[in-house]
Amino acid sequence: MIRSRFFAALIAVLFLTDRPLLPDAEHNSSVRFPYPEKLTYRVEWRLVTAGNATVELSRSSGDGWQINLNVASVGWVNRFYRVIDSYRVSSTHNFCGINSVLDAQEGKRHAISRLTFDNDRHKLHYEDRDLVKNDTTKKELDIAPCTHEITGALATLRSSDLQPGKSITLPVTNGNKLANGKIEAQARESVSINGKNYSTVRYEAFLFDNVLYKRKGRLFIWISDDADRIPVQFRLQMGFPIGNIIIQLDKQEKT
Repeated sequence: MIRSRFFAALIAVLFLTDRPLLPDAEHNSSVRFPYPEKLTYRVEWRLVTAGNATVELSRSSGDGWQINLNVASVGWVNRFYRVIDSYRVSSTHNFCGINSVLDAQEGKRHAISRLTFDNDRHKLHYEDRDLVKNDTTKKELDIAPCTHEITGALATLRSSDLQPGKSITLPVTNGNKLANGKIEAQARESVSINGKNYSTVRYEAFLFDNVLYKRKGRLFIWISDDADRIPVQFRLQMGFPIGNIIIQLDKQEKT
């Protein structure tokens, strides 16, 4: 079974950042973000609904942002491998990481992971507490200015006018490693979800194969090709025994 602490991070929806884009991406002035919203997703694995995810974007103190992600397994998956994950991210106005906390209850495992970004010293402090084994792992990394955890790294994509054939590269960390993650715009596609058709741009985020994660795999993201730039679908392609995981939008609410 895929580790849902990583699984949860991939579900996290892309939010706007007004961080200056790299030279090969153009800012889309017609994008209506940022604004508070709630997005609900359905997670499909092996052709059945395996879980649900909700992501809420809200203002934090000052001009920063708070992202709250909740992931829960459902159905037969819940019977043999129960997942209840809660992920909280605080960031600056342009989604540079400040801190994050992941409370992951997965099967018999229960752990709390924390990332603390020291942006003045360009350091990251990582702590993972296994509450079952009563064991703690700590690590410190050197990071680049405005380093993102994975949701922040993907955030730039939603506010950009990244056209097929172009790409951006952003500093991203998972606490164990710092990498320059590449996101590539590949094609325009029509996606049908729950009887509704979306005109989208398909992107690929290159985070596997020893970039950020050792495991082999591919992550594709479909974002609506309009002013809202809503992430309507994710597809994680992994090898045996995991296979494909598909995450599709159920509902968007502006709050």
